[in-house]
Amino acid sequence: MWNNFFVPQDDEGRMGAAGSGQGGGLAALKGGRAQRRTQKMSDSQDGKIKLVFLVCAVGVMLTVLGVVTEFWVELAQPKNFAGNQTCQMAHYGLWKACVHTLWVADVDPERASCGPAELPGESNCTYFKFFTSGENAVVFKKTTTKNLNLAAAIFALLSLTMMVTGSICIIMTLSKGVVFFLKPASFCFILSGVLVLVSVLMFHQSVLALLSSDHSVPLHHQLSWSAACAGSAGAVLIFGGVLFLILSLPVTSWQKCVQHNSAT
Repeated sequence: MWNNFFVPQDDEGRMGAAGSGQGGGLAALKGGRAQRRTQKMSDSQDGKIKLVFLVCAVGVMLTVLGVVTEFWVELAQPKNFAGNQTCQMAHYGLWKACVHTLWVADVDPERASCGPAELPGESNCTYFKFFTSGENAVVFKKTTTKNLNLAAAIFALLSLTMMVTGSICIIMTLSKGVVFFLKPASFCFILSGVLVLVSVLMFHQSVLALLSSDHSVPLHHQLSWSAACAGSAGAVLIFGGVLFLILSLPVTSWQKCVQHNSAT
């Protein structure tokens, strides 16, 4: 009888110990997951993130410089087209166009077209009416294509929005000391770089559409430094986003890669 009395107690003790062991295992598993979610950065990783963020900041500044300036493309008449002492050229960007009247005597004799815009002369700048009354602009009897110009401007603005979002993610990463926001930041910067490049391509298509709208006035055209800034910014932003994506990978992945390379 005494044996029967003590045996259930022993079984209950084992069951209690097993239950407590399972509860401790679940708690340890949850704690490990929480620890992985809030993985702290090392000092070296913090420095690398700041360095890559500086690279992306260069891309952001180049994008802003390209978007706010109007030297995306230069259109120049032949310098002797008017048959007098002056010639005309124009340049425009996403928002504004400027027409310059220059003296032919100031133009380089070896240059066939009018320009460059830095020469002294009269200048007349006007903002496009795409965003107000929806009217197309006319440059040297050639008409712009409103949809293409609007698309280039919208892609540029979306790119700036993604840059701001990515910068906020990096600031939160550095302030909280965790790598959780690195992947969203890398996505934002890569997407912003792609949008900038798409904006440049759309703008180039709008320039070709402008030139083909009328052939009565021959024009020499070339993309200028504002478009070069935007194109360079797209490449820099994509490069910075890829670096952020690499930094967001676990350290164990890098260790396995290094060990595999050293073994081979």
